[in-house]
Amino acid sequence: MTGGTLDAQVTDPLDGAHRSIEYMYDRGWTDGLPVVPATRELVDAFLATTARPADEVIGRLDHLKREVSVELAAINAVMAGCRPEYFPVVLAAWDALMAERSTVGGGWQSTSGPAPLIVVNGPVRRRLGFNATGGVFGPGFRANATVARAIGLIVRNGLGVVPHVLEQATQGIPGRWAMCVAENEEESPWEPLSVDGGVAAGVDAVSTTLLRTSEFVDNRHTDDPEALLGDFADTISRTGSWIFRHASAGVVFCPEHAQMLAAAGMSKADVRDWLIERCGRSEADLAGAGKNHVHGNVRRQGDDGEPGAFHRYFADGAPKNLPIVVAGARNAGISMVVRVFSNWSGISARVEPPRDGEAPRPSRGPGGA
Repeated sequence: MTGGTLDAQVTDPLDGAHRSIEYMYDRGWTDGLPVVPATRELVDAFLATTARPADEVIGRLDHLKREVSVELAAINAVMAGCRPEYFPVVLAAWDALMAERSTVGGGWQSTSGPAPLIVVNGPVRRRLGFNATGGVFGPGFRANATVARAIGLIVRNGLGVVPHVLEQATQGIPGRWAMCVAENEEESPWEPLSVDGGVAAGVDAVSTTLLRTSEFVDNRHTDDPEALLGDFADTISRTGSWIFRHASAGVVFCPEHAQMLAAAGMSKADVRDWLIERCGRSEADLAGAGKNHVHGNVRRQGDDGEPGAFHRYFADGAPKNLPIVVAGARNAGISMVVRVFSNWSGISARVEPPRDGEAPRPSRGPGGA
């Protein structure tokens, strides 16, 4: 992103908005959808919500020689359609992503085209209108949609990871810059994900990780908790997404499934332990998919194994290998398995408290970061 903010002097504001949007298309600053013009006034309003200096570097990719500043993040959050009060959540999401080993390596450029999953916890969910219930993975809620989009625009415009240039996704996945969910803490029987990430319950926090894909588990016809978990184990253990010695996955339980398991006396740790123990495939199953031999850390075809041997999907039972979240509506037994790209860092980032009544702080000028 070589330009900065945009100030257009126009007679007809609607005509000016259209010309501004077309200007940003011409500069290659969009993700394919129209973006909001980032005027100096708007960017300063976003910067006023944080105590962090506008020129603070909040992320860099050394192999690309690119870095992101707070001001550049603010410009892209404006363009994404965020409100100023969302900006501390954007910063927390970005901080959490920078704690991920995959994002500071080559994750953004992977051929699998991984997508960030952003999980919001704490009172900020309700204060800013994040959706935690029905349709939580879908559209229709400004906070969820624009915070996720802001991260995508930062990666595009700040780090230069653009399709057909530095981005190398073979096909990519739907929703690459659209998965921001709030945890349904009110209907969850367990502690929120941010507690696993080191932040006390009740504190505003964001957790993130990169996903290869997501797939639903529709099981609304059993009241047997082990049968239910068996369905999740079968889904997690499929061979298609398993390319290394071990892999990571997450589960976003709907409230109905989570409450059934909790009513059977299972804590989140109990559920994780059950799945860790049973997820995997036999040597014969993996041989049929050409993945029974591990060379280095990569699964390949081989003929030196034991057909009856059991290969465990997870390396161990740490929360970073199997994060568990509760989100969605309590109207059907439909949950989601998410394929974690590498593994979760296990680190959640706190959201900076709101700074009410403060005037915008001076920044470095219209040139931006």
